[in-house]
Amino acid sequence: MASDHSTETGDARGPEHTADGHHVVIDGRRWRATDPSIPDAFRQELVDELMAARRAVKTQDSDARRRVQDAKTALGERGEPWWEDRSGDGFDERIAAALRALTRKRNESSICPSDVARTVGGESWRAVMPDVRRVAAALADRDEIVVTQKGEPVSIREARGPVRIIRGPKL
Repeated sequence: MASDHSTETGDARGPEHTADGHHVVIDGRRWRATDPSIPDAFRQELVDELMAARRAVKTQDSDARRRVQDAKTALGERGEPWWEDRSGDGFDERIAAALRALTRKRNESSICPSDVARTVGGESWRAVMPDVRRVAAALADRDEIVVTQKGEPVSIREARGPVRIIRGPKL
């Protein structure tokens, strides 16, 4: 591997990374690395959704490319760089992508808003809970998700206490 930015070689430990860890190098090309702050369980769910979406692209599923985009954005591989400031429209898009990707992956089950906050917020995930709730409200307004409490649809803007999120009719 001819990169002077490598921190490890491409062997059983995974692909070569740049010194700052922000990119992987594969066949001489740099690709954005997955956000390392994503907990393993959520990272695996997003990777599983990404692989399913890529298979759907091959079958010409009309929604497949959007699914790929959402999964890659939620993983931090697209959109605003995960190592930069976590605020603004770019961060909101990552939250929305994580909401969509995780609800697709769990299809028949629900997710907790904290699942999304942990996915995009790193160790300071609690601080992004208001952002997750705000973005979830916008997605609920577009029927992409449904927010529930005790199994009944509710407005996340008005709900107090724990809520769950399921896939909406327009997702």
